[in-house]
Amino acid sequence: MSSYQRKQSPGNTDWFVNDRFGMFIHFGLYSLAARHEWVMSKEAVPEEKYKRYTKYFDPDMFNADEWAQYAENAGMKYAVLTTRHHEGFALFDTKYSDYKITNTPFGRDLVKEYCDAFRAHGLKVGFYYSLLDWQHPDYTIDRFHPRRFDADAVEQNEKRDMHKYAEYMRNQLRELMTNYGKIDILWLDFSVKGDENSDNPVKRKGKGPEDWEAEKLLALVRELQPGIIINHRTGIEQDFSTPEQYQPDAWPRDEKTGELLTWETCQTFSGSWGYYRDEQTWKTPQMLIEMLIKTVSLGGNLIMNVGPCARGYIDKRATDMLDAYGKWMKYNSRSIYGCTMAEPEFVAPFGTLLTQSNDGKRLYIHLVSYPFKSLKFTGLAGKVEYAQFLHDASEILFTEDAHGATDHLTMSQGVGDLVFDIPVVRPDVTVPVIEVFLK
Repeated sequence: MSSYQRKQSPGNTDWFVNDRFGMFIHFGLYSLAARHEWVMSKEAVPEEKYKRYTKYFDPDMFNADEWAQYAENAGMKYAVLTTRHHEGFALFDTKYSDYKITNTPFGRDLVKEYCDAFRAHGLKVGFYYSLLDWQHPDYTIDRFHPRRFDADAVEQNEKRDMHKYAEYMRNQLRELMTNYGKIDILWLDFSVKGDENSDNPVKRKGKGPEDWEAEKLLALVRELQPGIIINHRTGIEQDFSTPEQYQPDAWPRDEKTGELLTWETCQTFSGSWGYYRDEQTWKTPQMLIEMLIKTVSLGGNLIMNVGPCARGYIDKRATDMLDAYGKWMKYNSRSIYGCTMAEPEFVAPFGTLLTQSNDGKRLYIHLVSYPFKSLKFTGLAGKVEYAQFLHDASEILFTEDAHGATDHLTMSQGVGDLVFDIPVVRPDVTVPVIEVFLK
């Protein structure tokens, strides 16, 4: 069994750390703008002007089953949908606001269709819900709010009431936790850091758990969905941390206790979360697969984002990337599901990433840089029963040098070395994996 003990949390994350790979879905009115999901903030678009998008929002090609099929084919085991992003627009039929998808030409509750379809494909269902709301009249103006440049922003804030806004959030979350069956994940986003050096008074003050009335909010969610897991972004630690758009170089730990955290990195195929028509910085399949492997090799989960276009379908650039994941996961998912960081005794050879099954019986060597003819693994001699390529179960021969004698394959010396005999021609796999059966 794995020796790594994670910090205990309010919810049960066992399924989460077994499944390892999920789909994030950012969809909203910003898909019409098609130039970043933060367009309302970045371009300081006034509320009424932004609301014009509701007149044209009609994702007529939306097919929840198709979205779910893409996730399933990619090897993803759970999904998280933006039920409401920072723009404040609800993809569900809330009775607490008219600013919702059922008041657009589309006219349907997209969240319900998402839940039904993803569950039918055997995926766990999660909701993203923004703590920010740039449309709500009681949400105070801060450093990201579109009205932050208004000359009377301070005066406007005097008329806004965050207590009313916090109650509004609880009302909407009650709907989400009550009307859509079992919800596996709640992804709340995000506490706002103030800019202490700003000359603008509305930018100096941030927002945290007191503003969200986070204790009440979290208690409500757990009362209504006892089996749910929740991220840390209210400012109160919950079940998992969420490093965004970067890859940690070590397993994240609690800053006070040093305990290992349950964590999930959230990433995008390109530089935007929402659909961005002209965005060009798309990652390669090699990069994407390495991100997944590296994440699991450090005990974490990867949730990879898609941003459907305003007609409701996932465009070819994204489906090509999902297909790349699917082709690799079809043959190599055993090195991801139910795996974690390899035990400290196993030090990855140069150009490789390691994962190990939770029961400790199998070690997975991911050949990120394909070696020529042989791969030496120091300290592995005497510990291996059998080895094979994971994609086709073809045997990988190896020799051992348990006593420091010169090895006939590498002509090098080293106590406890094991040398795998690798075919010179690289298999047609983005990242080949050696599955090692340990004694």
